[in-house]
Parts: sequence; structure tokens; C-alpha cells
Amino acid sequence: MKTIQVELGLRSYQVHVKSGLIEKIPVLLSKNNHGQKWVIISQHGLLELFGFELISVLRRQHFNIDYVTLPMGEAAKSIKEFSSIISQLSELGCDRSTTVLALGGGVVGDISGFAASTFMRGIEYFHIPTTLLAMVDSSIGGKTGINIVAGKNMVGTFYQPKGVFVDPNILSSLPRTEVIAGLGEVIKYGAIKDADFLREIYTWLNDIDSFPFEEAIRRCCEIKAGIISIDEQENDLRRILNFGHTIGHALEAYLGYGKIRHGEAVALGMKCSSWISERINNFSNKDAEYLNAVINKLPLPKIPTINADHLIPFVKMDKKSKKGNLNFVVLDCLGNATICKNVSEELIRNSLEVLN
Repeated sequence: MKTIQVELGLRSYQVHVKSGLIEKIPVLLSKNNHGQKWVIISQHGLLELFGFELISVLRRQHFNIDYVTLPMGEAAKSIKEFSSIISQLSELGCDRSTTVLALGGGVVGDISGFAASTFMRGIEYFHIPTTLLAMVDSSIGGKTGINIVAGKNMVGTFYQPKGVFVDPNILSSLPRTEVIAGLGEVIKYGAIKDADFLREIYTWLNDIDSFPFEEAIRRCCEIKAGIISIDEQENDLRRILNFGHTIGHALEAYLGYGKIRHGEAVALGMKCSSWISERINNFSNKDAEYLNAVINKLPLPKIPTINADHLIPFVKMDKKSKKGNLNFVVLDCLGNATICKNVSEELIRNSLEVLN
């Protein structure tokens, strides 16, 4: 088993990566079981696939455990569902000693973490990510949140988990399209921090059915853990993890949540960001072409022609803006990302042409 340390002083924790790990979770959690109430927060389909069996094993190991279910999709990250979770935790007799297990993808992890960070002013929680996107990104780093009318993840906290358990075997239960969508985030890590890893990804994508997910997930987790250990609350270095996300998030909102997967939107956003990097940051055409060649190996969805006038307002709502200045992630070269504060609206508009 590969264990990756997120170094945050008293808030440090480990990310465990190993195929078949879900079967070992009861043993790994045993040292944290002190007779308190445990609650799995998940979705019914995931409970049927993994959760109910995990609950049965944990109960046999003397865990006092119950569960709370969420609806599918972004609808789960609402104030209504957050209120429902808090009410159910209270009804289950939870207190400040309670521990939450977030079993699911990014949606489940985000709202479970937010609930854990606010219930009784904060209780412990662990991530058990079930999507590739959550395994390499959202389960690590302590970002929690819910959506409101004004935008996605506009209400949230930085609240670190006590640990993360990543089992790549879970990916075999997902639709192939979901797994492929998560590869957009995998590519991102190579683009921003490890050019050699990006070249490996290029080769691996020649046969997605044989893609070495455990190896790729491990490297992504190492990169993210290293960044989080330096910049926990996104004051500087952590911002590079948003490469492709400014336009990617805008595309999600513009096209409608659920119309395009997050990883797909990020992949398209990276294409635009690569184009912008060429114009303002001496990113070479050769590197730009290579990155696009990697992205083009993904069977991305064809999207309708983008109306820039309608998309730009979503870009301006980006949470990475400070005092009206957009912290836009660009590349100096493959494997090295920086933050640029002078990306003009015109450049963003023009970059959208690469998507048509």
C-alpha cells in the first residue's frame, strides 16, 4: 500500500492508495474507534455497491455506525440537503465525538466535509472517494462546500479530513465515460507540475482500457499533497491546481450542470488556457501542441458554439478573483505553472475559438 503524507502540523493526515483497499478500511480505522457514533454519508446506489457491506463489516468490528443518503448529482450540494444532513445527524444521536465517512465522488465529499466542519462546530471525517476525479483531486486538501444560486461552491470551508482511503478497483464499477472524464484532472497534474508524468500519460492513453490507474492516482496524490503541505488555504502555490478551471467552471455553468462533466470541462479549459499561455507567458507553440495532443486523446464531447457574451459573466464570477483581478493559471512550460493577474477579457474571448 502506498501511503502519502499531507504535512499540516496538527492537521496532518495520510492518503492511502491501494487496489482492494476498501476491504481493509475497518482495520485501518480500528485505532480511531473509541465507541463513538460513526455515520456514512453516501448515495443509495453506492451503498448498494460498497456501503452496506462496509457497514456490516464495521458493525462486526464493534463500530456504532449508521448512514445518511443523498440524492444524485449537484442537487445534493444544496442548502436544503445540508440542512437535512444536520437534522439527521442530530436524530441519530450524534455529538462532538461523532466521525463521518464520506463515501462517494466530489459532490458527496464536498457536502459531507462541509457538514462535518459545521456540525457541533466541527467533527472528524474521512474520505472514501469513489470516482477518479475525487481520488486525484477533491478528496485531498480540505476544500468543502455547497452551491447556492449565485454559484458553485460559493459557501464552504477549509476543513481537513483525518484520512483518505483510495481504492482504484472501485473505478471498475463506474461507467467508462465517468472514468474518462476524470482523466482530464490527471492530465492537469502533469501539465502544471511534472512534464515526465505528462509524457507517461500520453503513452498510457494509447490504450485507455489498460491505463495504469493505481500508478497515475498515486502520482497525482503525491503532487497535490506536496502543494497542500506548502499552501493549505490557496494563498499562493495552491492556485496552480486551478489550471483549466476558470474557463472550465464557466463552461459548466454556461452549458448547465450535468450537461458536461467536470473533468471534461477542465480539459476544454486547459485548451483555452494553453492558447492564452502562448500569447502572454512565452509558453512555446511546441509545448502547447503537445499538451493539446494529450488532451485530444480523450473522447471529449462536442459542445455547441460558445457565445462569449454569455460565457464571460460566469468567468467574472470565478472565486479566484481578488479585488476584481482574476488569478488566471498559465504555463511557462510543460510542468511549470504560474499565476497571471493581467489576462484580459479579450484574450479569454479569443481563446474560446479553440473550442469551435
